[in-house]
Amino acid sequence: MGSGGSKSTALMLLFLNLGLYIIVTIIAGWAVNHAIERTHETASVLSIPARIFPIYFPIGNMATGLFVIFSLIAGVVGVGTSVTGVTNVLQWDAPNLGAAAASSLLTWTLTMLAMGFACKEIYIGWTDANLRTLEVITIVASATQLICTGAIHAGAEEFTPTTLAAGTV
Repeated sequence: MGSGGSKSTALMLLFLNLGLYIIVTIIAGWAVNHAIERTHETASVLSIPARIFPIYFPIGNMATGLFVIFSLIAGVVGVGTSVTGVTNVLQWDAPNLGAAAASSLLTWTLTMLAMGFACKEIYIGWTDANLRTLEVITIVASATQLICTGAIHAGAEEFTPTTLAAGTV
């Protein structure tokens, strides 16, 4: 892939991911706030194992707690990666593309973990409309983050030592 196509693809996907991760962070933050406000009144009537479970959410099912927390982490890391990735890709040199590639891979890994919990939550069922929105956006963000990671790695491959030694750049 040529550097111009890889750079423009990476920039477009970074801006798309920035929007997706902002939405994920907002919805997951709302879900955590909602759970903190309602857990005490809802969990007090549950039996002992569920009452002492530290990640109980009054909305959704038993996978909701882990899904929301990992979505919130992936969203915050994704926003940071997208913002720094835009500046790194705009400079388009070996150190900046290496940093962008590493942070993009880390963000994709965290998003895949959140997506796994989203799939488990979908499989169990009984989720709220806001949680279904969070599930869908997390799954879409994992796909776009994978493509973005590939585009950044394709651009970073142009600056590998073997390519520089051969004099093709």
